[in-house]
Order: sequence, then structure tokens, then C-alpha cells
Amino acid sequence: MSLKDKVVIVTGGGSGIGKAICKLFAVKGAKVVVADINDEKGMETVREIEDEKGEAIFIHADVSKHEDVKAVIEKAVKTFGRIDIIVNNAGVAPGPYMIHETPLDILDMTLNINVKGVFYGMKYAIPYMLKQGKGVIINIASAVGTVGIPGFSCYCASKGAVIQLTKVAALEYAKNNIRVVAIAPGPTETALIEGWRKKIPGIDDALKARVPLGRLASPEEIAKIVVFMASDEASYVTGSAIIVDGGETAT
Repeated sequence: MSLKDKVVIVTGGGSGIGKAICKLFAVKGAKVVVADINDEKGMETVREIEDEKGEAIFIHADVSKHEDVKAVIEKAVKTFGRIDIIVNNAGVAPGPYMIHETPLDILDMTLNINVKGVFYGMKYAIPYMLKQGKGVIINIASAVGTVGIPGFSCYCASKGAVIQLTKVAALEYAKNNIRVVAIAPGPTETALIEGWRKKIPGIDDALKARVPLGRLASPEEIAKIVVFMASDEASYVTGSAIIVDGGETAT
């Protein structure tokens, strides 16, 4: 599963699943563009890749701003000459809030980052992929984009939207040899979960109770699926939402 010299953009590459994705792509020989709103964490990912003799650059980006996403795409092309893969990973999961108690700015922020950020990544990467005659887009959704979880209406809705955007894009560009796949992780050991722990007593037990395997995923477990789906080994997969959730949605 060589990805040698493939050019990969990963949004939200400074931490969690995004960081694990960046590092695994680099191990497989890809040239990685790390995009993140947190400059310190994004640069840390680049340094860790370089320490392992990989190749990466960092570009600051707030994916809720279309001009930032456009600038990431343009700089990646200017630096490496092409875009082979984009992973639209940056996201937030604020809460818990009951629907009637949800602040409207929380709704706006969640949709702007989780939905518009994915849309912008596709909108600005696809023209280059069309010129190249091929490309792969991986959108990070969530298992709860397919089921409900009380207190997280904005998050569930946004990740359901990511899955639908993926399906539409896959249909629109299949004839152009552009594959579009959603990866839908279940509970994963990231800063997002750490934030929930501070606000929701007993969240660990509640999450594990939802998962037949009885544990949270590691970011590296999710990254392995992402990298495989982006590789030529998965060349017949497009329009799918690959659920990686330890069985959470099987019941």
C-alpha cells in the first residue's frame, strides 16, 4: 500500500485523528500538507513527521472561512504541483445541549466548521483533481451521523450532512475518476472526548456501554482505515460511509 510521493492535504492535522492520519500518510511515503487553526499543534505534527524522515508543511487555516481553505489548496499546489488526496477532517462537537437550550452561535459554529469546511475542501480541491484526471476525497463523518445521541443535535446533524455531501460528490465526479468516501468513527480517544469528560460525569462508562467491543478507538485505528481508503487498494470504493465504531451502530 505505497503512497510514495502522493500529495495529501489533511485539515485539522494538529491533533487527534487528524494528526494520526498525517503521520501515517508520511510513513507510507506521502507528502503531507498539515492544515490547522492551531499553529503550535500543526507545526508539532510537521516536526514529528520530519523527525521520522517524512516530508510535510504546515498551513494555517480556519476551515469555516472559505478563503482560508482556498489558500491551503493553492499553496499545496504551488509547493508540490498537485493534489492527490484531501482529507476533510477538521471538526468540533460542542455540547451537551438540549435542542431548546442550544445557543444559536453553537449551531452556527458547528455547521460552519463541520459542514461548510468539508464543502469548501471539496469545492476548491476538485478543480485541480479534474485537471489531473483523478483524485481521492476522504470526509471524516461520525457514526452518530447515522444514529441520534441526546444532547448533540448539532453534531449529529452536521455529520449526517457530511455523509450526504459525500454521496452526492461521489455521484457527480465518478466519471472523472475522483473517488469520495466518508469515514464514520465511533468514540475515539481524542481531545474531544477529553473535553466531554470535564463536562459530563460518567461519560467514559456511557460511551463504552454503547460499544460492543467495550472500549474507545485509538486515533491510529481510524487513521489506518483512512489511509487504506485513500490508497489504490480501495480503488473500487466510492460514495460509501465506512463506519468504524466497534459495533456501536450494529444494534
